[in-house]
Amino acid sequence: MNILIIPDKFKGSLAASEVISAISNGIQKVMPNANLHSVMSSDGGDGFLNAVAENLDCEVVTTDTVDPLGRRIRADYLLNRAGHVAYIELAKSSGLELLQVHELSVMKTSTYGTGLQIRDAITKGATSIYVGLGGSATNDGGTGIALALGYQFLDGLENNLDPNGENLSKIRAIKKKEVVQDLNNISFYAVNDVDNPLFGAKGAAHIYARQKGANDSEIDALDEGLRNLDAIVQGNLGKNMAQRPGAGAAGGTAYGLQAFLNAEFVSGIDFMLNLAHVEELLQTKKIDYIITGEGKFDNQTLHGKLIKGVVDLGKNHGVPVIVVCGQSEVATEKLASLHITEVLEISDASKPLEYNMENAAALTEKTVLTFFENLTGA
Repeated sequence: MNILIIPDKFKGSLAASEVISAISNGIQKVMPNANLHSVMSSDGGDGFLNAVAENLDCEVVTTDTVDPLGRRIRADYLLNRAGHVAYIELAKSSGLELLQVHELSVMKTSTYGTGLQIRDAITKGATSIYVGLGGSATNDGGTGIALALGYQFLDGLENNLDPNGENLSKIRAIKKKEVVQDLNNISFYAVNDVDNPLFGAKGAAHIYARQKGANDSEIDALDEGLRNLDAIVQGNLGKNMAQRPGAGAAGGTAYGLQAFLNAEFVSGIDFMLNLAHVEELLQTKKIDYIITGEGKFDNQTLHGKLIKGVVDLGKNHGVPVIVVCGQSEVATEKLASLHITEVLEISDASKPLEYNMENAAALTEKTVLTFFENLTGA
């Protein structure tokens, strides 16, 4: 049997590599001769650099930057000097992972640190820059990145504004000066797999800001701020792209990358599958099952996340797809239309959440083992 394993991380429990290991162990205990093919993947969020490093020859560059609240840190990105390509994971300098729960303050946070990493990559010769989006602690519309690369955001009195969520509504003009070589000679790519627009009921603020510390009134203020940013961008830069699917990724960072840096949007899962030559594998090997998974399988998963990309891959090639997850909130009747053969929930309902998270690897292995025992009659 040939099985392709392409999971996401189980957030708070297992990295994608650990999920692959647990699934593989479960299968091999039932079918020791099974041919297992695995892909370290990412939708552009947490784990983006690990997935790239698994598939490409890059050096790790550690640079001085700042975290979402402007505190000095050092963070890594990947650089392929021969190809002049840099890979930057926004979460490394602008991510929720850098803040304690009591520090969450989406009105104050900024992507400036990611902008400093981009600037460093350019000074080291990168002419193509891929920014993996996801896991952000920000809702600044990408203004922090833009500031690091020479843009200025001014209020009505032409005072410079700090690039954060609370200042979006105060912007009245945008100016630009070069702080690195001509940005027109740099190709930027925003790698993500969400389809949210910049603002509105399904926009960056209303869908994602609460998990970054915002209350109801702040969510409304952030949404208004993003609307104002878009109006000023249209007036000053002549660009209208706020409603493009994906513009709301990472607190509107995808929008900012396109508005200020002419970035192309790239599907995270397609990007990773191409790096790993998965299409070649599916064409040259008879794959019996594709196994994917994430910690929580819910309706948001169906709006462009990694699992949807893997499910679509299975559908296009006629390969059954199995989803392994901690918990599923997707209605059973939806599964067939999504081309999902089986959903395997690993959580032990008799145990508390903490137990299930701490023992996710063992539970994953056991659940997968049981499924293939029943499948094969072993």
